[in-house]
Amino acid sequence: MTWTWHFTDASGEPVEAPEGGDHSNQGDAESWLGEIWRDLAEEGAVMAILKEDDRTEYEMPLTSPE
Repeated sequence: MTWTWHFTDASGEPVEAPEGGDHSNQGDAESWLGEIWRDLAEEGAVMAILKEDDRTEYEMPLTSPE
């Protein structure tokens, strides 16, 4: 099983994920996102989608608390 993040911009178009986005477990995938989400948001990503193989586990917005 592979856990992979996918990212979209405000119009729903894909945003390219940086290298290192494939993980063998959900915890590692979530930790990786925690390290890079601000950079992704600066590049225009507004939504993160975590998939296990072809199944969507969940989606979450990439917004910072004010």
